[in-house]
Amino acid sequence: MFNEIARMFSFDFFVYAFITGLLTSLSASLLGVNLVLKRYSMIGDGLAHVGFGAFALTAAMNPLPAWAALPIVGIAAILLLRLSKNSRIKGDALIAVISSGSLATGLLLLTAFEVRNDINRYMFGSIFALDKIDVIISAVCSFIIISLYIIYYNKIFLVTFDENFARASGINVPLYNTLIAVLTAVIIVVGMRLMGALLISGLVIFPPLSAMRIFGGFRKAVACSAVLSIVCFTAGLVFTFYFSLPPGASIVAVNLLVFILFTSFGKFRQKG
Repeated sequence: MFNEIARMFSFDFFVYAFITGLLTSLSASLLGVNLVLKRYSMIGDGLAHVGFGAFALTAAMNPLPAWAALPIVGIAAILLLRLSKNSRIKGDALIAVISSGSLATGLLLLTAFEVRNDINRYMFGSIFALDKIDVIISAVCSFIIISLYIIYYNKIFLVTFDENFARASGINVPLYNTLIAVLTAVIIVVGMRLMGALLISGLVIFPPLSAMRIFGGFRKAVACSAVLSIVCFTAGLVFTFYFSLPPGASIVAVNLLVFILFTSFGKFRQKG
């Protein structure tokens, strides 16, 4: 068994995928707890579709690097957050409009500029096509996200659970909501390199939802979500390597299985 593990890590592409995916999954799981509790979970999916359109734009405007999509997705995150509260088109309807519009725009751009070979990569990711630059950028972004989350943990906690109380406590609620939105945009762009536009939201949503089936406290849910994200990603990557499965689908499938198990255990514990 140890020989097989050593063999996996002897390949550079596997090491790059493992490091990048581990950091990305951990960052996504932390932010996911807040998004789920604030009922912003669909924003992750919406931003992924915006990211697809942004990646398509960078591909069409070659030689812009894919990371140039980050400002576009960041602006979209802020607009989604503000418009969902102030617009006549509320919540999921607004996200659906932006998602479908971004996806259609991206497909048109890729077709018009004859970069059709990149469609699958943007849709489903290319986890084993990462290089050292991707690893470095992902590591830096993940470090920033995790550091800011830890530093402002108490304020993020208050803003997540009770915005009115947070305002009364002197906390700048719009600022921290914007911070959550921007950090989510960053992790979506980073994660799309791994999972693609159609699967990245699985990294954001599944670990928090699974953790909340067992734990009611915020701190415990965050800790459990972080652990589950690491375990599920590692298991999915191992299955991908051994059974030649699509990596993004394998990782999400493991997360789905864990969610089902945790949900079943949570219901069994309540009956007991």
